[in-house]
Amino acid sequence: MKSVTLLAVLFLSFSCTQKPQTEIEEWEAKAKGITIIRDDFGVPHIYGKTDADAVFGLLYAQCEDDFNRVEQNYIWATGRLAEVEGEEALYSDLRAKLFMTEDEAKANYEKSPEWLKQLCDAFADGINYYLYTHPEVKPKLLTRFEPWMPMYFSEGSIGGDIERISTQKIQTFYESGMEIPEMELLQQKKKEEMAEPKGSNGIAISGDLTQSGNAMLLINPHTSFYFRGEVHVVSEEGLNAYGAVTWGQFFVYQGFNEKTGWMHTSTYTDVMDEFKETLVKNDGKLFYQYGEELRPVDSTSVTLKYKVDEELKEKTFPMYRTHHGPITHVVDGQWTASAMMWEPVKALEQSYIRTKQDGYAGFRKMMDIRTNSSNNTVYADAEGNIAYFHGNFIPKRDTIFDYDQPVNGSNPKTDWQGLHTVDENILVLNPKNGWIQNCNSTPYTSALEYSPKKEDYPNYMSRDQENFRGIHAIELLTGRSGYTLDSLIQLAHDPYLPAFNMLLPGLVKAYDAHPTPELKEPIEALRQWDFTTSKESVAMTLAHYYGTLCFSKAERPEGMYSMQWVEYWGSDWPDDQKLSLFKEAVDKLNSDFGTWKMPWGEVNRYQRLNGDIRQAFDDAKPSIPVGFASGTWGALAAYGARYDNNTKKIYGTRGNSFVAVVEFGDKVKAKTMLAGGQSGDPDSPHFDDQAQRYVDIQWKDAAYYKEDVLKRAEATYHPGEKQ
Repeated sequence: MKSVTLLAVLFLSFSCTQKPQTEIEEWEAKAKGITIIRDDFGVPHIYGKTDADAVFGLLYAQCEDDFNRVEQNYIWATGRLAEVEGEEALYSDLRAKLFMTEDEAKANYEKSPEWLKQLCDAFADGINYYLYTHPEVKPKLLTRFEPWMPMYFSEGSIGGDIERISTQKIQTFYESGMEIPEMELLQQKKKEEMAEPKGSNGIAISGDLTQSGNAMLLINPHTSFYFRGEVHVVSEEGLNAYGAVTWGQFFVYQGFNEKTGWMHTSTYTDVMDEFKETLVKNDGKLFYQYGEELRPVDSTSVTLKYKVDEELKEKTFPMYRTHHGPITHVVDGQWTASAMMWEPVKALEQSYIRTKQDGYAGFRKMMDIRTNSSNNTVYADAEGNIAYFHGNFIPKRDTIFDYDQPVNGSNPKTDWQGLHTVDENILVLNPKNGWIQNCNSTPYTSALEYSPKKEDYPNYMSRDQENFRGIHAIELLTGRSGYTLDSLIQLAHDPYLPAFNMLLPGLVKAYDAHPTPELKEPIEALRQWDFTTSKESVAMTLAHYYGTLCFSKAERPEGMYSMQWVEYWGSDWPDDQKLSLFKEAVDKLNSDFGTWKMPWGEVNRYQRLNGDIRQAFDDAKPSIPVGFASGTWGALAAYGARYDNNTKKIYGTRGNSFVAVVEFGDKVKAKTMLAGGQSGDPDSPHFDDQAQRYVDIQWKDAAYYKEDVLKRAEATYHPGEKQ
């Protein structure tokens, strides 16, 4: 009897020692096995035993740098923006819910493979531990992060395809059941065309054209400033990725490891379609016609909260869906469903697996997952390969239908017929010219005469439209060799602006035919100009103001796109219209600055006053002169503005943000630059320590190997420890 009692006591004692730890104790235990090393530019190098450890440390470090942006991205993505910004954000939230509700996000998390669930758990733990150890940080809304939240990252980047679904169309549908008037649609389109381009540049160089004999890659995304931080994340399970991470992501989105590098550019491949549905009401229930059958419309509802003063109110919306996708708007009086890639689990798998590939074979296999829907990918590796994948998720369609327009959803023949394989997609591998470029332009000029041929592919594979950045890149790359990292950086900042070579000679010719004294001097400044941008150039200022007015006010002939408009304005547009608009540009400068003789750097500025997502600008406060120009004019190193806060000077808001050049060989080498700095905290030394370097084209060496990281270490700590 005594022996039984002793066994029972021992069992109870063992059970007590093995009881689950509290959540905080689990976080603390994990943190002890994770090391964060901050280098001399504040870049976090995160080291963990497992990938999950590394993700925990990565999210903790991101929150240290800019919790505001981490939280904002998830407030937006999960459809809770109106709780912070008020009723005007309701239709952004509804759009998010139309594509995935919280319950669906949780279900996607639960069906994820175990390794991905562990990373999602680590994502949430890293942020929650940061909030626990930083009680002074007051979230706007999200006081706790959950492991299902990364499902809202869609195919990799915050926003992505879903941002192309118009919230204004959703609002018009829900508030009136109507479609937006044609004139309003045209105004929206014009506003989008006038805006600073969002695109990016990717260039891969074969070892045949480099001094070292190693392949090189230019990683040059154009995003809003401070949209991504620079990170390095390492585990003992094969992870060793360096690059840019959108705030709140747990994988490097644009970057490299020791053996491979990947750069994404926005694609013009048709990956989204609209299906006009034919509705029938029967016994009070909604059905839609599909061939000879009637299918029930999936009808649910969602209740959204929105802020009014300091109170939260609620509004309930019905949500409708067919097998094509959610109903988002009306076209020709018919409810219309929007179809796009929505495979969050597979998309997250692909985005993470991409970072751990060690050569072309693995990278090519990863692309078979086919969920990288909004991007092209420019690639280089240590084996010497360079490649370009134009799109990745591309639905098969019957080419008798025009998918540029909404199609008849009641006809089964309009349905997507599965996906094209990667081999069926546009792919360039090791072209004989030795380089590949994509600047959001046509893939049919990506590698000179070795480019893919348009006639080999369905029309929906790509628009065949060039842009000035693409033309510029091709001119720079053709016939060059002997590249180094530094010469590739210089190429990426070449100051020539091909758009003005097309736009301005016609203006000068118009003046010569109709001279007026008041325009003589400014025209002479343009006549003598070599179409290169610099801080000192007065002609650059004149050209920018004139070109901007052209996009705002000049005639736009039907059937043309933006580059063709510029050609038209420079040639066939009437002389009196050219001169009238140029006079308006000169008058604007005289009015704003007292003279039109303004050097570009006096007008075009860099200013970062605080950590707000929408930056405040103030002409009376310090700023830095910038010689770069907008991508609209063909500048590869794009620098442009999307808003001005009622200032007279121009303050950059988007363009070159995180940029890198990478050389692959026995050891990887890289140089990088980040607009402003790593931190969103104005009190941090890394808030603006890269600003002047950014403007002066003084890129920093990336510390990739541990010995280099240690040489440049300024702080070494575990998550939770005070720096």
